[in-house]
Amino acid sequence: MDSIDTGLGLKRHFTTKGVHPYTEVEWDRRDARITSYIDGKVAFEQKDVEFPVSWSQNATNIVAQKYFSGTPGESDRENSLRQLIDRVADTITTHGLEKHYFTDEEESEVFNHELKHLLVHQKAAFNSPVWFNIGVKNRSQQASACFILAVEDTMESILNWYTEEGMIFKGGSGAGINISSIRSSEEGLSSSGGKASGPVSFMRGADSIAGTIKSGGKTRRAAKMVILNVDHPDVEEFITLKAREEDKIRALREAGFDVDFDGRDTVSIQYQNANNSVRVSDDFMRAVEADGDWELKAVKDGQTVKTVKARELWQSTAQAAWECADPGLQFDTTINHWHTASNTGRINGSNPCSEYMHLDNSACNLASLNLLKFQPEGEAFDVASYKQAIEILFTAQEILVGYSSYPTDSIAQTAYDFRQLGLGYANLGALLMALGLPYDSEEGRAWAATLTGIMTGHAYATSARLARRVGPFAGYEKNREPMLKVLQQHREEVMKINPSLVPEELHSSAQAVWDEAVEQGKLHGVRNSQATVLAPTGTIGFMMDCDTTGVEPDLGLVKLKKLVGGGTMSIVNQTVPRALKNLGFNPTQVEDIIAYIDENKSIIGAPHIRPEHLPVFACSMGDNTIHYEGHIRMMGAVQPFISGAISKTVNMPEEASVEDVAEMHMLSWKLGLKAVAIYRDNCKVAQPLSMAKKEEKPANGPSATTPAAEAEKNEKSSEGFVVKTPVRRKLPRSRAARTFEFSVGGSKGFFTVGEYEDGKVGELFISMAKQGSTMSGLMDAFAISISNGLQYGVPLKFYVRKYMSMSFAPSGMTDDPEVPMASSVMDYIFRRLGLEYLPWEDRKELGFNVEAAEVEAQTTLAVDEPADEVPVVAPESPSVSEGAYGAGTPAGNPIAQESSRTQANPVQVKGATNDAPLCYNCGNVTVRSGSCHVCTACGTTTGCS
Repeated sequence: MDSIDTGLGLKRHFTTKGVHPYTEVEWDRRDARITSYIDGKVAFEQKDVEFPVSWSQNATNIVAQKYFSGTPGESDRENSLRQLIDRVADTITTHGLEKHYFTDEEESEVFNHELKHLLVHQKAAFNSPVWFNIGVKNRSQQASACFILAVEDTMESILNWYTEEGMIFKGGSGAGINISSIRSSEEGLSSSGGKASGPVSFMRGADSIAGTIKSGGKTRRAAKMVILNVDHPDVEEFITLKAREEDKIRALREAGFDVDFDGRDTVSIQYQNANNSVRVSDDFMRAVEADGDWELKAVKDGQTVKTVKARELWQSTAQAAWECADPGLQFDTTINHWHTASNTGRINGSNPCSEYMHLDNSACNLASLNLLKFQPEGEAFDVASYKQAIEILFTAQEILVGYSSYPTDSIAQTAYDFRQLGLGYANLGALLMALGLPYDSEEGRAWAATLTGIMTGHAYATSARLARRVGPFAGYEKNREPMLKVLQQHREEVMKINPSLVPEELHSSAQAVWDEAVEQGKLHGVRNSQATVLAPTGTIGFMMDCDTTGVEPDLGLVKLKKLVGGGTMSIVNQTVPRALKNLGFNPTQVEDIIAYIDENKSIIGAPHIRPEHLPVFACSMGDNTIHYEGHIRMMGAVQPFISGAISKTVNMPEEASVEDVAEMHMLSWKLGLKAVAIYRDNCKVAQPLSMAKKEEKPANGPSATTPAAEAEKNEKSSEGFVVKTPVRRKLPRSRAARTFEFSVGGSKGFFTVGEYEDGKVGELFISMAKQGSTMSGLMDAFAISISNGLQYGVPLKFYVRKYMSMSFAPSGMTDDPEVPMASSVMDYIFRRLGLEYLPWEDRKELGFNVEAAEVEAQTTLAVDEPADEVPVVAPESPSVSEGAYGAGTPAGNPIAQESSRTQANPVQVKGATNDAPLCYNCGNVTVRSGSCHVCTACGTTTGCS
């Protein structure tokens, strides 16, 4: 390789002079096609598109559908990845040359080729707005995905808030705002002498606008964050807002209203378009620990309006988060302790996903590195390549700041003056597994901290060289002291990493880049007031064919690979054999273990595997899961090396208590996190169990020989209460029966229903496996239990309600046109029973309708053909499916089990929840990505990355 210095000190590392990076890649032509998970119809198709052979079919589909510019079917439509990368990279390079980032065209070519190498080899990717907009004629050149707004205590400012948010949503991005500046409902209006409405009332208007715009948006749904300080007089109402609305949703759903995602009756539900967060200070946290008082203070004059117990407010927050996942917490003192521009103003807000935190009326463009690309198999982590990628990508982001357009003049001015960037990474979880390191371990956290430290340290060192070349950010001189103070704080944190837990080269590199960043910063200043964040990397993670997104661990050991010609194939994640080799297993042993995982979809019980190996392969879902505390501890390990914060939702099992939530909140503060959000399995729109409101009389009325009469005779009185002893209604010796054949996710079976004389269900038999097998025995036991319940009077509707959304493998497509999708065998059986035996009123109450496919798509937890390399626990089915929706559709979430820090507890896959919305773009089911949801079929995200 040649070694040519640029004006910024950049050198050729990945490329050779005279050799274009595209010529080193093998290309082919293929069709890009996305089909709907609901009805199998084609949602997008573009034939004969050009991509590298190494790119998966899923990455091809997402990029072609989402990022190619031009009208589909017209000659102006992009049809090759070369065109897309050229459009973006050449636009950035040209602007960089014009603005004197490079000394001449030869230097700019070095930058251009190195950048294209990173992009075409899936080593890095910009956030979506860059791919949407940059270089496209007649389109706003907006490059940022994240915005923070501000509002003042005037009607003009509040209405302007609505306008600015609306314009940001229209452009396909997200915004956050702290509304604590609006006077509370406990304060008076000087103009009229009446009471103020309070910020919560104005949230309704903003929420409605977001809900309206998202319905008409094309590129993504509205994403917003609303924050209220913990000392605001209306904070008690703010904390319980969404929990109360969730109660309303349950009541409306029970009454038969359509309140599923985008249902026709959802317009009556408020506050559903924003993530809510309470901003708490260290003073408040100490008051919680001491069970002390806490004063809620007026906005206008600072006088105490009300005094409450801090611990009661804290408990209320945990209770609300337990009930509906909102609000999250933002730790204000910690956030502002790491503020690089505190002399200009404090940090009040964040973007919708809580990873970008800086000045009001500001913006941040994001980009991410694919960590696994810098870990050659069988070799040491490639620090030199990692640092080169950081330099190139960070420089490209900086150039985009000046080139980009912005939604408001005030945001543009702050962006130009402070030049906030959000470099981050994906595939951390896959990297750790490939290395044979448990995600939830001291070694795993040390690796993560060191790699994050190198990223941010080298980004700031690059920023200092950029400052030497084109000058520091405009607000630097005013904020020189806090800027350099924060750099020094980062540097000191590196010294806390245990050097015995990471390779010496990594640890020394982390120290060296921070030494350079601090020293060069003192000499030249820095070009950027913020350098890094950890975003969800949903869509761009799929673009890079990442196994894992952001700081997340792996989802599961088995994934479904989308095939070029259509259909899917169940395969074991490629990180698993790499991990096994690193753990010392020989090739024969590796083959044995992989074969076991492929057959059983689990590593528990695999040959050669000892208990101490299991933590390496622990995932977010399945029967070997990472405890939720492990997620928070990983966030705590990397937070000191991030300029901004971390977008991540900490998933907890359904059995987690309110106290568990409160403990995780407290641990987050103690570990130095800037923000945390909790999601408890099934906490949103959970259908409450209830018995029928009125008893059904037998067809001919009660008589002395009917079960109803028999039960009436068995009524007993105990201390004033009437106790009914259940009486079994036996089936006749000769009865009618119906047998149903079915296939769920490629697994076939039969169930037989025995009927009473009046046609009601009295018994159930299920056959799915060989006689004498464990599966057969479990099914027999389950069917006997259901049969006994039915014969002792438990209404069929109760069972249908209980089991029709249960999710576990096998799941996916069925061979039943009325129930096309099922999240488990139980889900299918009881949906079929509901359709066959429940009256119309009961089916309506339970959510059945003539568009059964739509209902199934709302209730299933499976996702349509996830990205190649993105792990999903697969169903027990044949290895290759037939057609686009054949066998092999991924499984939904396992049933959450009792959690234990020392014992694996299956919790649901991150994001694949009962309330996961359908993708508005292609109709497929989305999964969680950070605080948002992302579609694994087309890449559309509800967030802002």
